[in-house]
Amino acid sequence: MELQDGLYEDSQENSQNELQNDSQGGLQEGDQINLKIVEQTPLGYNVLIDDEFDGLLFNSEVYQDIEEGMETYGYVKKIRDDGKIDVSLRPQGFRNVIDSDADVIMRKLDEKGFLMLTDKSSPESIKFRLQMSKKAFKRAIGGLYKDKKIELKEDRIELIK
Repeated sequence: MELQDGLYEDSQENSQNELQNDSQGGLQEGDQINLKIVEQTPLGYNVLIDDEFDGLLFNSEVYQDIEEGMETYGYVKKIRDDGKIDVSLRPQGFRNVIDSDADVIMRKLDEKGFLMLTDKSSPESIKFRLQMSKKAFKRAIGGLYKDKKIELKEDRIELIK
């Protein structure tokens, strides 16, 4: 009898997982999605995902100007156990994030050949100029330096030609 109860509980849990997956239309973590910014909250922004599902974009994920009614694309960061969907404006996964951040830095370097930021720059200055966190900036310049694409100077970063 206990075995049957255990099987019942497992099948009930599977049914809940299937129902939860159906309620998100097959969305998976990492999927690129269309977002519409609905309203700002103390935690971040309520968003509409693919004109169908509700999600939350946390303040810590926002590195660009956001306005209510704005449409953009984003990524499924996490589908929580309660069925709620956390989203990000940046691709998920370590390599994707570094590549995305490195692309931003390389675009800026392509404009002038140098960037007046270093690993000692303030987080506010980095966020203002590049719309990314200092941690993301340091990861990206580390990868670019390792790939011999940039030279780190005392007061700036220079593009290696």
